[in-house]
Parts: sequence; C-alpha cells; structure tokens
Amino acid sequence: MIVGENAKADDIEVNVCKRKHVTNMRASGTDEALRLTPHNDLSLEQCLEFIAVDELVEITPKTIRLRKRILDASSRARARKNA
Repeated sequence: MIVGENAKADDIEVNVCKRKHVTNMRASGTDEALRLTPHNDLSLEQCLEFIAVDELVEITPKTIRLRKRILDASSRARARKNA
C-alpha cells in the first residue's frame, strides 16, 4: 500500500509492520523526536489525481485505498527494468 509522500521522484520501500527493537538501553529524547502527521482522507477524485502510472485505486463500500499495481518490490523493479 502507499503510506506516504516522498519529496523525491523515486519510491521508498517501507515495511510498516516491522516493529522497533526493544532494548534496555534508550537514549534520552529520541522517542519524543518522532512526530507523525495525521493522515489525509482523500476523496475519489483526489485519489484519481494523485496516483501514478504504476498505482491503482481500490474502492470498497467503507474505504478508498491507494496501492501499487505490482505489490512485490523485486517484481516491481524487474517490470520497471523490462519496460
């Protein structure tokens, strides 16, 4: 799925399910430095304007989702190379 915007032209591969490693050593102030901006609820028209050539808009009765056409990152790179 598409989880955010990037200022650069290329995509960044991110695993949003990966957890932060829990250790006993913490630096003071590092957890407070992480600030996330709230998500934007896009309408169908905004989603259609936002997507790129290699992306799709999934519409269900409850949600509208943006996702990549090819979900696997290595298959996506191979398809980009062959095109």
